Amino acid sequence: MEGDLSDDNRSQNIPTIFRALAILEEAARLGEPATPTDLNARLSLPKPTIHRLCATLESAGYLTRDLDGRRYSPGARLRGLAVGVLSSSGLQAERRALLAKLSAQIGETCNLSIPDGDAMLYLDRVETKWPLRIQLPIGSRVPLHCTASGKMFLSTFQDAQRVVRLVEPMEKRTPQSIANPEDLLIELAKIRDRGFSTDAEELIEGMIAVAVPVPGPSGSLAATLSFHAPSQRLSLQEACGYVPLLKTTADQMSMLVS
Repeated sequence: MEGDLSDDNRSQNIPTIFRALAILEEAARLGEPATPTDLNARLSLPKPTIHRLCATLESAGYLTRDLDGRRYSPGARLRGLAVGVLSSSGLQAERRALLAKLSAQIGETCNLSIPDGDAMLYLDRVETKWPLRIQLPIGSRVPLHCTASGKMFLSTFQDAQRVVRLVEPMEKRTPQSIANPEDLLIELAKIRDRGFSTDAEELIEGMIAVAVPVPGPSGSLAATLSFHAPSQRLSLQEACGYVPLLKTTADQMSMLVS
């Protein structure tokens, strides 16, 4: 899309609906809040058009304005559209097959999650066959600061202020939950270095989890792949041993969420 709009003369002839779609596409692709100037640099549309369409898309719920009042992120309606597309039967069957294989190899519940505003949304999952399991059904929304998937997503942001705005207030779900922004930022730096994240009984006492990113077409995080288990059955150290398998499956999954 970016290349199609680089010619100023051609961009003048693009129907409004396609200009709006181009803005939504770039807002989703960037992975971080973008100003109209940021979008204009990529799309080469007239500045008044960018500002007008961003305002229209915001009023319709497809974009949402960041707390600084200048930048835009995907809104609730755009996120809902993405969930609907990703939940289509064809893609779901292929995803489910990969999740089922991974769950059988690990022996625990495996999850595919996507960012949903200030939370992570469980898009798909395959349950463990063990009778002792943690129930977090498809469609559940979980906090960012105290889950493996949420922290994996947060680690992709270089803007510390953006991270803090997304997680405040930081509810302490268990005694192990990270409760202040400074400690969370240190944890996120470690996650960036090692390429995976963990939940050390931070959301639910007695539950551990490990997550890795599912890359999108530009290399940015499109989703997270994770598994969780009761700590009495699997230690966090043992769970981290499955990271290579998680990453291999995440690479295979990337074409099904992009």
